Amino acid sequence: MKLSLFQVDAFTDKVFSGNPAAVCPLECWVDEREMLSIAAENNLSETAFCVPEDSGYRLRWFTPKFEAQLCGHATLATAFVIFNVLQPGITSVRFQTCSGPLVVQQDGDYMAMDFPSMPAKSCAAVPRALAEGLDPAPRVVLETGTNAADRNYFVVYTTEDQVRDARPNLGLLEALHPAGVCITAPGKQSDFVSRYFAPSYGIPEDPVTGSTHCTLGPYWSDRLKKGVLHARQTSQRGGDLLVEPRGSRVTLKGKAVMYLAGAISLCEQRRVLTSRRPIPNGSRLRIRSGYSSCGGQLSCLLVSYKS
Repeated sequence: MKLSLFQVDAFTDKVFSGNPAAVCPLECWVDEREMLSIAAENNLSETAFCVPEDSGYRLRWFTPKFEAQLCGHATLATAFVIFNVLQPGITSVRFQTCSGPLVVQQDGDYMAMDFPSMPAKSCAAVPRALAEGLDPAPRVVLETGTNAADRNYFVVYTTEDQVRDARPNLGLLEALHPAGVCITAPGKQSDFVSRYFAPSYGIPEDPVTGSTHCTLGPYWSDRLKKGVLHARQTSQRGGDLLVEPRGSRVTLKGKAVMYLAGAISLCEQRRVLTSRRPIPNGSRLRIRSGYSSCGGQLSCLLVSYKS
C-alpha cells in the first residue's frame, strides 16, 4: 500500500528555511498508531493527515510522540498542498479539527489562516523547572490554558538578542509536559521575535510555530498598539508571518514552498483472527477479510456467526 506524502516548508518563500511539515492526504483514516508511526518516521515537528469531509477536510496533526491539539505550520502546509496539488484552482479550504473549524484562504502571495485567539494571563506560580530551565532567567512569565492539558508558558524578555542567545535546558523544560515554552521580545526588524521549545513532544525547538502566535499576536498588539504585526521566529531556520488579532480570532498569514513529493510504502500483510471463545456446533462462520499495514490494526475484517 502506498500513501502520498508531501514535505512543505511553511512560513517562508524558500526551501531550507521556515518550518518543514509532512502532509499525508488519505482517502479514509488509517489506524491512529499507524499515523503516529509515520510521524515518528518523518521526525518533523508535525505530520498532518487529512481526509475529505463534506465540502472540506478533516485534519489531524501528529508530532513524533503525540497527537497535537492545534498546529499552524502544518495547517498552512496542508492548505498549500490542496491549493497546488489536490484541488488546483480553489482559493479557500475549510478544515474540521479537534480545535474547531479552521479556514485557510489564498490572499495574494500569502495564505491567511483563521485561528482562535488564546490570550495569556500572568503566571501566578512559576514552576521550578521553568525558572531554572532558561538562561537568562525568566522575569516576566505568562501562561495560557484553563488546565494543564492545554497550557503553554510565555517568557517575555527585553531585547531580541536575549531571545536569540537564550540557552534552554531541554531536560528541565521536558518536565513541564504537557506545556511548551515560548520566549519573546520586541524585534529589531520585526515587531516581535520568538522561539518555542516542546521537548516532551519530540520537538527540542520548533523552527516556526503558528499556534503560539494565537497568544503572541494579542499580547504584542496590545503592547505595541498595532493592528497587524510582523512576527519573526528566530530559530536556526527562521521564518516570518503576519499576525492580525480580531477579538476572539486571529488571522495568521504566511507563505510556503514545496520541498518534496513522494509516497510512503507500507507492507501489506494478512492477519488471522484467533479467538478463545468456542463457536457453537452447527454455526455458520462468515469472514470478510482485508489487509493492514505492518504494525497497524486490521481495519477491514468482520467476523460473525449464525447459530
